[in-house]
Amino acid sequence: MMTTPFNETWRYDPTRQTLADYAADVADETALPTLETSLENIGEYQRRLWANRKRAVLLIVHGLDASGKDSLIRTLATYMDPAGFHAWSFGRPQGVEARHDFLWRVVPMLPAFGELTAFNRSHHEGVIAERLWPIHADDHYNWQARYEAIRGFENNLVREGTTVIKCWLRLTEDEHRRRLVTRLDKPRKRWKFDPSDVEAWQRRDDYLARAEEAIAATHTAEAPWFIIPGDRKPVARAVVAAMLDEQLQALAPDYPEADEKTLKAYRKLLT
Repeated sequence: MMTTPFNETWRYDPTRQTLADYAADVADETALPTLETSLENIGEYQRRLWANRKRAVLLIVHGLDASGKDSLIRTLATYMDPAGFHAWSFGRPQGVEARHDFLWRVVPMLPAFGELTAFNRSHHEGVIAERLWPIHADDHYNWQARYEAIRGFENNLVREGTTVIKCWLRLTEDEHRRRLVTRLDKPRKRWKFDPSDVEAWQRRDDYLARAEEAIAATHTAEAPWFIIPGDRKPVARAVVAAMLDEQLQALAPDYPEADEKTLKAYRKLLT
């Protein structure tokens, strides 16, 4: 483990007024642990987390369209035991989801003790996207009440044994534009394009303003936000992987202690 917690470098700073106040890239990449090393550690310590079944980890990843959320989660899962890892993606609430409160749909997907779960977007869309694109035309929500609900919800998770890590992948406007054009031009990526992407791009500033407000209102000591430089995907992956590695090592440093009496009895049966 590092002497100074690695994640402190990326923790949300309330004195910064906008997401643009954060660096778009890492000044000294040599200070980053290598991605492969972090991924191998994540694989080992996620298995220890699963073996102990005492704590859970919820990784929440947010960002603009094309910010790299899918590929980040896919990379983090490289060496994980699938028995103890799950990933869920949350789009616009529809059907039964739209007929419940905004927290309802995420509850069944929360990690059990021993599990690590990644959310690609989450309940935070209820105070970001839904402010620009309401689920119902006549919706008039009390956003401050929703912020309070999120803080209470996440703090309760932490108190009950779930570590909550919330990451915002920060993209500059030029890089965001480049990735959206790539999504249009490359058949392998084109399937991800949706007409709503155009409106989202046109309202980029409005969306980021809502995101900035939501991050400020839902950042707590118990469930903090981390602003990740996202203009270069390999760097963003290395940053988040190092953070997750550090958290897992703190949560599950060892495998469960063996019951020597039981082991002795089994050895006797097997010999």
